[in-house]
Amino acid sequence: MKEYTTEFLRNIALVSHGGAGKTMLAEAFLHATKATTRLGKVEDGTTVSDYDDEEHRRKISIYSSIIPIEHRDHKINVIDAPGYTDFVGEIISALSVADGAVILVDAVSGIEVGTELAWRYADEFNLPRFFVINKMDRDNANFEATYDAIEEFVKAHGKRAIKVHLPIGEKQNFKGVVDIIGMKSYMGDGNTTADIPAELKEAAEAAHFAMVEAAAEGEDELMEKYLENGSLTDAEMVRGLEDVVYAGAFVPVFCAAGGHEVGAIALLNDIIDLLPSPLNGPKRVAQGKSGEEELKPSDSEPLAAYVWKTTADPFVGKMTYFRVYSGSVQADGHVWNQIKSADERVSGLHFQRGKEAIPAKVIHAGDLAAVSKLTVTATGDTLCDKGHPLTIQKPKFPAALYRVAITPKSQADAAKISPTLARLCEEDMTLIWQNDPITHETVLQGMGDQHIDVALHRAQAKFQVGLSTHEPRIAYREGITRKASAQYRHKKQSGGSGQFGEVHLRIEPLPSADFEFTDELVGMNLSKSYLPPIEKGIKATMERGAFAGYPMSNVKVIVYDGKEHEVDSKPVAFEIAGREAFKLAVHEAGPVLFEPIMNVRVTVPDANMGDVMSDLNTRRGRVQGTDSEHGNTIIVAHVPMAELLRYTTQLRSITGGRGYFTMEFDHYDTVPSHITGPIIEAHKKEMEAKKEE
Repeated sequence: MKEYTTEFLRNIALVSHGGAGKTMLAEAFLHATKATTRLGKVEDGTTVSDYDDEEHRRKISIYSSIIPIEHRDHKINVIDAPGYTDFVGEIISALSVADGAVILVDAVSGIEVGTELAWRYADEFNLPRFFVINKMDRDNANFEATYDAIEEFVKAHGKRAIKVHLPIGEKQNFKGVVDIIGMKSYMGDGNTTADIPAELKEAAEAAHFAMVEAAAEGEDELMEKYLENGSLTDAEMVRGLEDVVYAGAFVPVFCAAGGHEVGAIALLNDIIDLLPSPLNGPKRVAQGKSGEEELKPSDSEPLAAYVWKTTADPFVGKMTYFRVYSGSVQADGHVWNQIKSADERVSGLHFQRGKEAIPAKVIHAGDLAAVSKLTVTATGDTLCDKGHPLTIQKPKFPAALYRVAITPKSQADAAKISPTLARLCEEDMTLIWQNDPITHETVLQGMGDQHIDVALHRAQAKFQVGLSTHEPRIAYREGITRKASAQYRHKKQSGGSGQFGEVHLRIEPLPSADFEFTDELVGMNLSKSYLPPIEKGIKATMERGAFAGYPMSNVKVIVYDGKEHEVDSKPVAFEIAGREAFKLAVHEAGPVLFEPIMNVRVTVPDANMGDVMSDLNTRRGRVQGTDSEHGNTIIVAHVPMAELLRYTTQLRSITGGRGYFTMEFDHYDTVPSHITGPIIEAHKKEMEAKKEE
């Protein structure tokens, strides 16, 4: 591969709803530019960008992969991102290092949920974008209807759509595209050009007129010239279009059929002409020693490279993907990881094309590359010069709200569970794991069931660790609602010295603190030296739970009397007596379970608001209020965590995938008695089963 400097680079992310044909379009780019000798197919598992076994198994993209395309002395780094919502982390990572987004739309399905998602994140990164009406060769493909839907969608978001391609034929007869900029036809993959077919001349001229008007809006000078002469030269038109596309005012619309390679070259030409190089892309900043610094995409500037993806593979080792925002990276040089405060040696510097590694000597400003075997660097880190430390902020990722509890399949897996989960979460910013201190379970959180499933398959395939999942327990808490007293005598005589201890105590709710232990002992019935073991027994019971197996808090205990024996009384006897007296008192003190209540913000299209509200009611939710923005309603509600375990999946099905939510812990509240009963019963059975063991 030739060496390309900053102005000859384009970094674009291919994004869309799942199944709109991103991977096949990338495949068409490769074949049309003679980088491959045959066109791979997703269903055969032979495409360049979907090379992971898991992607072959599911026949979908799961990871973002880079496909560098060489065309017209430029290098276009095409990042093929997944389309399924569960892998939104990969979509965000891809867009965060791109300078432009190419949003694909299926010519039959039109605008879908994933299209809206891709648009929303392209907005977040302020990226200029194209729409490509893909799969024009499908049976029910309809260019005009799909274009109208795109035009309406773009208009609703305050921008304007503009036709750059017209299809030559449709469905099985789709055989080429008319490019409105150069006013010529590109037949097949685009390597042969022709005149515009007679029946499309009128439509092409109308589209050309609209395009000249749009281009004239780019610069005052062009507008004056247009008003004077009524036209612009091709070079002026491209310049004006560049301005309005870079600024995000206009969104060019193209058409293609990746599976049959139609329109590939024409689209690559326009990516080079109308999407910015790193020199004109969105401005990036980094945190320096004395505040924010704007990063200038030049080799002579201080180094700032952002690590947007890492993968671990037992055969290849660790692979780190980065984008150079300023400065350059030399093979076998050293870089400084500012976040980890560590020096890393750059060995194995290369460009990645699918799974193929193309060795590189230098990576210029603006380029995307990969390096193998860095020791401490993880996704989200910044690589820079030690003398000029810089930190690039990570993009914001949505919170992982789909929770599962993880258990090892075997004893050998148990030892590897923590390091494996740590590695999985290091690679994927939308996975989080923790050991829950209350339920003592290992909990893994992700974006949905497919996301978790892929992570577990990865643990098995890459790290040979077998993991099973089950629904996580809820971190309930035990509590009491009224005062009560009880006494218990522990007596044991069985040859040798015996055990004896008797404890009388009162308990009462204590809203202001977790636990308080005092005594009201008078006279000589019980010596105060036995109070510490009594407290120890009660504390242990509160940690394990007095009636349902969950920690107890907000209790005051007063020991007011007891009995002791001069020979048989020992600390252990009072520990047991204190514990059992406490359990008896709890039984009389109106025991209740408290559950975590979450503050939930659900964003849904207005049309689904009623369904989502009534569903929240069935989940014991209490709606606190609503808000509206861009045709969406935001519902704020307090909902018990126990009712939200699978809410990610259920909300998607109610809203056709358009709804999303965030939640955070708000407070604890009493669990209704009809729910408490079964929880206590289950705990009793568990304890009995343990005794029998």
